[in-house]
Amino acid sequence: MGKKLLETVPNYSEGRDMEKVGKIAACFKNKKGVRLLDCQTDTNHNRCVITAVGEPEALRDAVVESYGVAVEVIDMTKHEGQHPRMGAVDVVPFIPCRNTTFEDADVIAKEVAKLVGEKYEIPVFLYEDSATAPHRQNLAKIRKGQFEGMAEKLQDKALWTPDFGPDHIHPTAGVTAIGARMPLIAFNINLDTPNMEIATNIANAVKNIRGGYHFVKAIGIELKDHYSGKETVAQVSMNLVNYEKTAIYRAFEAVKMEARRYGVNVIESEIVGLVPMQSLIDCAEYYLQACAFGPMKFDAKKQIMENWLLEDEEE
Repeated sequence: MGKKLLETVPNYSEGRDMEKVGKIAACFKNKKGVRLLDCQTDTNHNRCVITAVGEPEALRDAVVESYGVAVEVIDMTKHEGQHPRMGAVDVVPFIPCRNTTFEDADVIAKEVAKLVGEKYEIPVFLYEDSATAPHRQNLAKIRKGQFEGMAEKLQDKALWTPDFGPDHIHPTAGVTAIGARMPLIAFNINLDTPNMEIATNIANAVKNIRGGYHFVKAIGIELKDHYSGKETVAQVSMNLVNYEKTAIYRAFEAVKMEARRYGVNVIESEIVGLVPMQSLIDCAEYYLQACAFGPMKFDAKKQIMENWLLEDEEE
């Protein structure tokens, strides 16, 4: 059957100081049972996104260690960035990866939440599949008010008493969310305009909460000096929370269509972190209109040469 593996994609509120990012990433390096797959930073978002896989208990320990480092090196009272955030470690999802279930991910998420609350005195909200109440499933609802508004928000004991940790924010590390969820795709689209109103209007048109696509969350973000000192670029930043129901290509085409209303074009798109192979196969099938590629006639994954090589290596 093989080892049990979970994936985690913690988001840290630091994307400019590479020394600090390096200290956080080091928590996932050279650890038995843990493998660091990716570490991406963005200076405009001022955010670091790490992707790691590992055996459940080993991954748990690495994540808890990273909280300790983040508390030491990140001061949220001085943090500025385009991406919404509420804590030094903003959010930590656990995702079933190999020989594991949502129940396994949920167990580890709650163990991490308990340890973080006790060891570092950070308030923890459980979200997504680990949420303890319907109004806590959506990360955006938990994060609303961001770091600056969290102290007041937590005064509402009926709705916003944390699941673990103290009932008041950590003075410099804020609040965090931890939970089990399915794979999420962070997908950003940059426009050939500096007009933030256009980006925000497009985001509102495509996201679920405003009547757009199910499983799409979106905001407009301003990118400064994104093209080597050129003018500001407006970005539609999206989270696709179920790529099987709302595919990457569908979100991409929706943004392109809405952008045409304003005489605006797409410059480029960006995937943050890792994505499931099937999400890219879906895009290939759509754009190539490949009639013999995919589940209708063949297993598309078997048509990718590297997969055969990987199978040989595993044997």
